Amino acid sequence: MPLDPPTRSLILLAAAIAAGGESDVRDAFANALSSEMPEAWLEELVLQSYLFCGFPRALNAAREWRRQSPRAASSAERELDAPATEHVDEADQVSEWRVRGEATCAAVYGSMYEKLRLNVRDLHPLLDEWMIVEGYGKVLGRAALDLPRRELCIIAACAATGQDRQLHSHLHGALNVGVEPQMVRDALEVLAPVLGEARARSARLLLARVLGK
Repeated sequence: MPLDPPTRSLILLAAAIAAGGESDVRDAFANALSSEMPEAWLEELVLQSYLFCGFPRALNAAREWRRQSPRAASSAERELDAPATEHVDEADQVSEWRVRGEATCAAVYGSMYEKLRLNVRDLHPLLDEWMIVEGYGKVLGRAALDLPRRELCIIAACAATGQDRQLHSHLHGALNVGVEPQMVRDALEVLAPVLGEARARSARLLLARVLGK
C-alpha cells in the first residue's frame, strides 16, 4: 500500500523539524496543512519531536505551528483523546505512563525488548526509567497519532540527523508495529531529496540489512 499524501507530508515535516532551518520548517508545515491531514497529527509530531530533536528544535517547531494554526494549545489538547489533565497532574499519571510505556516499547522492539531494557539500564538506570515513562509512556503512547506513523516520523528524524543506531532500531520498530516493508522503502524515497545522496544511501543500506536483503 503506498504512502498517502498526509503521511508523506508528516514524514517530511519530521525531517525538517529535526534538521532543517526555519524556512524549511515553515514550508513543511504549510505543505502539511495543504495535505488536509488531521491537525492532531501535527500537534503530536511537535510534541514528540523533543525526544528526538531536543527542546530547542521542538520549541521552534511549536512556535511555527502556533503561527500557522493559532488555536491556543490548551484548546488543542482538550480536543485530543488523551485526558485533558494529562499535562497537569503528572505525579498522578506516572504509574499509568509506565504501564503504557512498557506496552508501547514492547510493541516497537518486539523480541528485542528485554535486551533493550537491560542494555539501557546498564548505561544508566535513570535512562531506562525516562525512556519508558517519559518517552514511550507519556509521549509516544498517546493515542492521537497512531504508532506506525509515529515510527515513520522517528525514522525521518533519525535519518535526517544521521543517527544510524537509532535509525536501525526504528526501521525494525516500524515493521514490528505493522508498517509494510514497501511503505518503509517509500518513506525513505520521500526523504531522499532532503537527506542528500550519502545519507539516503546509508538509510537504504540499513533497511536492506533489516529486511535481510
